[in-house]
Amino acid sequence: MIYIEDIISTLNKKKINFFTGVPDSILKNLPFKLKKNHISVNNEGTAISLAAGYYLATKKIPCVYMQNSGLGNAINPLISITNKNVYSIPSVLIIGWRGSPNSKDEPQHQAKGKITKDILKLLGIKYCVIQNKKDLVKFETLIEYSKKKLVNVACLIEKSKIKTKKKIIHKKKVNNYKVFRYNFIKQLVSSINIKSNIISSTGYTSRELDNILSLKKNLKISPFYMVGGMGHTASLTLGVSLKSNKQNICLDGDGSLLMHAGSLGVVTKFGRKKFKYILLRNDSHESVGDQTTNSEHINYKMLSKSFGFQSYFLITNEFNLKGVLKKFINTSGPAFLEVRIKSGSINNLGRPKNLKLVKKNFMLK
Repeated sequence: MIYIEDIISTLNKKKINFFTGVPDSILKNLPFKLKKNHISVNNEGTAISLAAGYYLATKKIPCVYMQNSGLGNAINPLISITNKNVYSIPSVLIIGWRGSPNSKDEPQHQAKGKITKDILKLLGIKYCVIQNKKDLVKFETLIEYSKKKLVNVACLIEKSKIKTKKKIIHKKKVNNYKVFRYNFIKQLVSSINIKSNIISSTGYTSRELDNILSLKKNLKISPFYMVGGMGHTASLTLGVSLKSNKQNICLDGDGSLLMHAGSLGVVTKFGRKKFKYILLRNDSHESVGDQTTNSEHINYKMLSKSFGFQSYFLITNEFNLKGVLKKFINTSGPAFLEVRIKSGSINNLGRPKNLKLVKKNFMLK
């Protein structure tokens, strides 16, 4: 077992005190321990680039944290900007290792966990696995190597191997939103009376949709759960809609939207009349620790119009939920619905199982 405080102390000891990254379930308490010089971002590639800019301005090595699934987003700037054969800009990566060998995890995490070390080797990034305080000696050696050679280095931390010395008491993000996400999805399912595809984002959204459909069958709905691939829900929905005569609904979150927001421009250019986009907005990465998405200031009505959506709808409470949903479902797309939701879900929420069967059923209907 390793403590977050010991990792931060090691970094501070090596004069590393600027942090950026994307919230992760394994490292979920790390951001709450970083009181200053910390910027949470929505894409791992963004974090690497931000860190590189910080180094260029200060000559000080930054720290970037992420889940191993985020390595895919980070590869381009790691190779084309910070690589030793390009600009040779150093940083220290802290990576949550979901799906590590011999661990029990979801299929998408098992797939990525199996190849995480190989990816780092291909990137030419030296790394160590931190499981206890003794491993911090290896970590310090890597940091010194990074300083000397001006290269990226990394540490991997496995699920259940990290905790805090003192329990973190942080106030859940108060957004004053009033709609309970589970209730909205339940009403959405009840309101659909034409054949529809629903592609739902990773996290609680897919888990809740799966739970609701298992309890209340709606034979007109074909679900596809994005259990991974955060940020790609809109693009996958667009791909389906190009050859589908059904209503195609993208059920997304604000963290997912912001991770690959540029896809919305393609969606509105090629999206057909039956393409519908629903943004479940709570301004937080709720399923990995409720860290902020830094989106409180974003006006999604203006954003949707600028991307070219034909219409915009807003649900702010459960009193106008049915009426607005009916108008949204009956309007021609591409249409955008923003639902302002409060944090929280039902107890004992399961996960979609047998993903290949989910795919088969989705393609049959």
